[in-house]
Amino acid sequence: MVVGVLRLTLFLPENHSLKGKRQVLRAIKDRVRNKFNVSIAEADGHDLWQRAELGICQVGTDRAFVDSALREVVNFIERLGLAPLGEEALELINC
Repeated sequence: MVVGVLRLTLFLPENHSLKGKRQVLRAIKDRVRNKFNVSIAEADGHDLWQRAELGICQVGTDRAFVDSALREVVNFIERLGLAPLGEEALELINC
């Protein structure tokens, strides 16, 4: 079994409130959940209104599949154009 953990930093420079941040993150999370079979949640930066960190997890039996699926998620979020991406950290864990 392989567990893939992706941590993404998003910047929200046009945002001016936590309410606006929640709206953008909800849109991103809902679209990712609808398109991919992954878990996604805000992992850090809860009190910062112009920055967010998302944690995204995928479990599978094939390392290449999990890696590819999480990279597709990154590309999808980038194509949405709702928030510029900052740092990206991908870790694959063999269990």
